[in-house]
This record gives sequence, C-alpha cells and structure tokens, in this order.
Amino acid sequence: MTQVIYDGTYEGWVTAVFEIYEYKLQDIVFAQNNAPADLLFATDHVVITDEAKVKRVLNGLKKRLSKNGFQGLYHAFLSETHTIEEIMFRYVQYVLSSSRNVEEDFGNTDVLDLRKAIRLTGKEAHRMEAFVRFKLTKDQLYYAIVEPDCDVLPIIENHFKNRYADQRWLIYDAKRKYGIYYDLENTATVELQFDTNTTSSKFLAEINDPEEEFFQDLWRNYFRSVNIESRKNTKLHLQHMPKRYWKNLTEKIPNIKK
Repeated sequence: MTQVIYDGTYEGWVTAVFEIYEYKLQDIVFAQNNAPADLLFATDHVVITDEAKVKRVLNGLKKRLSKNGFQGLYHAFLSETHTIEEIMFRYVQYVLSSSRNVEEDFGNTDVLDLRKAIRLTGKEAHRMEAFVRFKLTKDQLYYAIVEPDCDVLPIIENHFKNRYADQRWLIYDAKRKYGIYYDLENTATVELQFDTNTTSSKFLAEINDPEEEFFQDLWRNYFRSVNIESRKNTKLHLQHMPKRYWKNLTEKIPNIKK
C-alpha cells in the first residue's frame, strides 16, 4: 500500500495523480500533509505541487470530459466527503482508459459516487448563497461567518462579487479557517485566527457599526411578522433551513441585550 501525501489543495491532488502514473504506484491511499495516517506496512510518497504536472493532467481530462464533467471533478473534490480522493482517482483512471465519455455510466460505482459528491457540493453552495447574513463593522466592512459542510467559498465567490459589487465584504469559513475578501475591485483568499464563539454584546459593540444591532432587530421583527403561526410547518422549515445553519442566521439569533 502507498500513502500519497499532498498539500490538501486540488492542484496538489492533481499533481499526485500525475505522479501515481509516473512512478507506477499501487494500492493508493491519499492523505493530506496536516493529517497523514500511520498505516501499517504502507509506504509514504510525498507530493510537491507542480504546475507543469497539473497542466498536463488537466489538459488530458479536458479532452475526455464535457465542460460540466471537467468542472464537476473540482466540485467533487470540494465536497470533502469520505474517501473522495480515492473515488476521484478511480474515476480518472476510468476516464483515461476509456475510448468513450463515461460521465453518465452510473453502473460504475465511482461514477455514481462522484455525481453524488458533485450534487452535495452544489446543494451546499446554493444554501450558502441564501443563508449568508452580513453584519457591518465600524470601518464599513460587511462580514459574514459560515460553516458549510463542503468547501464552497470558491464556488459562491462570484455570486457575491456580482451581487455586492459596491461594498467591501468578507465571508469567513469558520470550519476551514479561511475567508474570501472583496475590496471593491478584486477578491482574495485570506487566513484569519478568528474566535467565532465570541458573541458577547461587549465584543459585538466593539467591532460592529452602531446601527448594526438596530437593523438586525428590524430583520428579526420582519421575519417574525411574516411567519403565520397557523401555517407553521416545522418539518418543511427544517428541510429548507437545517438547524446546523441557525447559529449564523440573524433571524435565529435572539436579541443581544447590552
């Protein structure tokens, strides 16, 4: 067994695919630099991301996959589902060894599992576009904290850039400890050490614009006013707005008393 250790990025994984073929590695298990497994009788192969190798692999896949299929491979990676790297590798092996397009061959387990991962990422990205709640800081930066199941910030970045082109904003993924920052012209990936559990009124008063709590209260009141008690359907509500998102939704956070 060979444990292929890479840096956790998509480009790192693609480089790993190249080197698996290059060195004819067998019985592959993927691991990331920050969490390599201590596998008995396994040989470690450490991968250093190489743009030239990435380009060669991606160019080969572009020739064999549709535009959606090519993009879907990246979206599957962002799903972070269990053993997704191994599933993707077996899928790539199938794609490269076949003379036909295999994207719809759902009789193949890896094709089916890949499609499920792609849909999971797409569903999570759609939810994040709806569930992001910005707050305004004293220096006029709109910030939002999210904790998506999948790594969807790279996917939703353009949505918010287009929708809020005239505002500076930061969307921070508390689960993965990084964010996307927009400065009115460009977006950039930023890494922050931010304590998302700090929700005291004193802390919020220090960073938020003085009017922010007022507007949050307005939104909570609006949310309550349009909620018709006699037509309440908790099961449907939880289906569309799962409880795991509530901690970062303004309408689900009680008023913070000073």
